[in-house]
This record gives sequence, structure tokens and C-alpha cells, in this order.
Amino acid sequence: MKDYLVRGMSMDGFVKVVAIRSTEIVRRAAEIHGTTPNATAAFGRALTAASMMGNMQKVDDGSMTLQVRGGGPIGTITVVSDAIGNVRGCVTEPRVPLVEKYPGKLDVGATVGTNGTLTVIRDLQLKEPYIGSTELVSGEIADDVTAYFAQSEQTPTACALGVLVDRDMSVKVAGGYLVQLLPGAPEEIIDKVEQGIQRAGAVTPMLEQGLTPEDILGQVFGDLGVVFLDTVEVSYKCYCSRSRVESVLISLGKKELTEIMEEGKSFPVECQFCDQVYRFTPEEIRKLLKKI
Repeated sequence: MKDYLVRGMSMDGFVKVVAIRSTEIVRRAAEIHGTTPNATAAFGRALTAASMMGNMQKVDDGSMTLQVRGGGPIGTITVVSDAIGNVRGCVTEPRVPLVEKYPGKLDVGATVGTNGTLTVIRDLQLKEPYIGSTELVSGEIADDVTAYFAQSEQTPTACALGVLVDRDMSVKVAGGYLVQLLPGAPEEIIDKVEQGIQRAGAVTPMLEQGLTPEDILGQVFGDLGVVFLDTVEVSYKCYCSRSRVESVLISLGKKELTEIMEEGKSFPVECQFCDQVYRFTPEEIRKLLKKI
């Protein structure tokens, strides 16, 4: 089954929502980067959140970067989403040790750490990107995204994320949702949303039971009701290309490129976001030197 994302609003128009099935995205990311279970869970949650946040932007050709630095063993998590919700990313240390809160429950917070920041960079195709940053709350990603929206964008938000890693280290399910209150939402609506979130419970069990993103939002909103406005397929998608890599090599400068060429052997360049390797022969490096 392909991953997809749904956007909608509560029937009364006071709450906007987005929910996602991101299982294949997280599986592909784990495959590319060779992540161990704790890293898969942390990385997967960040990819899931970034997909929803990128899709919520109102600029068709914009992008959104989510970066988490918590001081934990995983190092820095960097994920990038386009305006549809397709994502790519990388982590500093993909093979972190197994840490559990209790048997069967991965401790994502210990993997990420709490001594650091969550940073969001929104490229809205203006002169300068918007950059917002907040201190990490728990390192569990969902709590930190919730805090980011409240503090940096002054938007009351509830974020829930789940990644279930099976005993064989494969990704069983992944997904989540974002709920945001719009200005003027009355207290009774806020109370109903809060009660619905508590009633629905954690995302992972719902995903494991086979609930779709629509089902999950139905559980959260209950009799408030949800109107679904858009459904889009999303995937782990990298935008690297040989021409982009050539531009990076040219930016190294004449001296460094000459040294690479004079080594007389093929020069590999691996994309940090995917498993694509671009190889350049000495003659191809010579052609790049002529462009400088």
C-alpha cells in the first residue's frame, strides 16, 4: 500500500487537520541509511512530521526543513519536505544502540536527547527563508513539534507520531496527525478536541490495528466530524541529480578539483539523502575545470 496524506477541517470550521500513513517512507529511509531500531523510530517520526508540515505550506514550489539537535547518540536529524509532502533526510549516526523505556518500547527521547533545539526552515520562495527554533521538550519529536508551533508560530497544535519497529528490525507501521486550532475557536470546541485526543490514545496502536489516516481522525474528532479536503500520495523522494552534483564540485574551486583530477581515478560522490552514487572520471573533472 502506498503512503498518503489527508487534509481536512472540523465540521464547524474551527480546527484544521492533517494525517498521514508514512510506513513506506520510513521503510525506505531505514533501508537507505541502515538505521538501527532506535534511530529508525526517531528518524521516522521526524520524516512523518516534516511531510505533514511541508504539505501545510501554502507555496506550491516551497520547501520545509526540520532539524533536530538534542545532544543524544543519534546526533543531528535533518529532514526536508516539498510542498506536497514528499520527504528525504539523513542522520549523523544511524547505528545507535538499543535503548528501551521498558521491554518492547523504544526510548526515542534518550536517542535524540533533550539538550538542544528543534529548528524549522521554511523556504517560501521569498528573498530570505523563515527560520524558527525552540528548545527541545522531550526529544520524542511529537512533543517538540507541538511546542514549536505554540512558541514559534503561536498556533495551538497537537501532534501525534508513531513508528513501530518489528522484532526483525523492519518497520511495521508508521504515521501520525497534526491538529491545529484556528483563531476564534470557542472553549467548548477546544475541550472536545482535547477529550478526543485523549480518547483516541497513542497513534501506534491505531496504526497496528489497521486504521487509516481518515479512521484515526474520525477517532479523534468523534461527533465534531471531519470534512476531508484533499488526499495526496507521498513518498521518500530525493531531488539529487548529476547536474546538481556537478555544481557542488565546481563550488570546490580550481585547486581542489585539480587535485582530484590528478589522482587519475574515478571520483565518487554519494548523495547524503539517498543511496545514489555519482562517479566522475578524470576527463569529466577536466571538463568541470574548464567551466570555472
